[in-house]
Amino acid sequence: METTTHNHALTTNQKWTIASTSAGFALENMDVLFLSFALSSIIADLHINGAQAGLISSITNLGMLAGGILFGIIGDRVGRVKTFSHTVFIFAIATAAMYFAHSVAMVYLCRFIAGVGAGGEYGVGITLIAENFKHNKIGKMTSIAAIGGQIGAILAAIAAAFIIPDFGWRALFLFGLIPVILTYFIRRHLHESPEFLAAKQAEKDASKRVRVSALFKTPQLTYQTIALMVMVIVQIAGYFGLMNWLPSIMQQKLGLSVSGSSIWMIATIVGMSIGMMTFGSILDYFGPRRAFGIFLIASAIAVFAITLAVNEVTLLIAGAVLGFFSNGMFGGYGAVISRLYPTEIRSTANNVIVNVGRAIGGFSSVVIGFLMDHYTLFIVMGFLSILYLISFCTMLTIPNLKKLGNH
Repeated sequence: METTTHNHALTTNQKWTIASTSAGFALENMDVLFLSFALSSIIADLHINGAQAGLISSITNLGMLAGGILFGIIGDRVGRVKTFSHTVFIFAIATAAMYFAHSVAMVYLCRFIAGVGAGGEYGVGITLIAENFKHNKIGKMTSIAAIGGQIGAILAAIAAAFIIPDFGWRALFLFGLIPVILTYFIRRHLHESPEFLAAKQAEKDASKRVRVSALFKTPQLTYQTIALMVMVIVQIAGYFGLMNWLPSIMQQKLGLSVSGSSIWMIATIVGMSIGMMTFGSILDYFGPRRAFGIFLIASAIAVFAITLAVNEVTLLIAGAVLGFFSNGMFGGYGAVISRLYPTEIRSTANNVIVNVGRAIGGFSSVVIGFLMDHYTLFIVMGFLSILYLISFCTMLTIPNLKKLGNH
């Protein structure tokens, strides 16, 4: 495996690995959030109802699951770099194709294909990082890449504010072509890791073909895979629940304007980014059980801080603290999955586990919407708190996490 030198300088391939994955995640998240910002315009323009509109993001998530499984296997068979560039290209073209969407059926098709590309990209990118850095640096490096996603969210907010009012929602999606340029640099500068090449050399006979069933080969491995899926479902459920609903909750509770809730979103994203860096360092130093334990318990408590907010200042602080703990963990899943599964199925493991989490966890906004209609804000936050505690208990039952102690 390619490692850093004694003075911690990064090799050229390590720099390109981090730059490419960070940029890929930023552009993927920007694409996902384009939909959030354009949704009200799409509803008005195509004359669709709330259920049809809600189905757009669900179809995107299902595309991510399909792409995760497909490209996870391809990444393990033909190589990370080639697969990574193909996934970026697919979601870029499918995003830009939204410019030509004049019916809800066309929107569904474009979003499904974009989801296929985005879903495939995550696990392959994380796997590239895992195979190019020492084990005790993976947590920090996957967190840096995940912060790229948060930068993408801010870029989407800025682009939407300038483009939609003057040029309409379709023009916004043309910015999805930007990642096509990225694929050129990925193919030109990134190389497969020695670890992957060695694994491919050793895996010459056809009986070792990569299959999703490899994640469920033994009862212990099956339990580990399902337990990790549960943890990612909670992670995604918390993220979608918070980002989709809290701005409107706060607008009602404190009478905030939309710009006020946008400032809250940015404060939360900044909190998330700092949380990711902190979590990555804690993970590398203390090991995953302590890192996830601290952040999951803190998240279960922090969700209630929102209910105590009485003005904009306390709301910004509560949002940043909640973002720090609840989404700080996101980069850690890829690091842990990459260390728990062998090289030959690592890309498949990352993509399948995370995208099952996305497909199921993404429905949390529907559940929270139902709870909002029938119960108080305290009950809604209680629901999220229980989810984090379920994840904490599940994490404690994964035997192999004990073996990934501190270095």
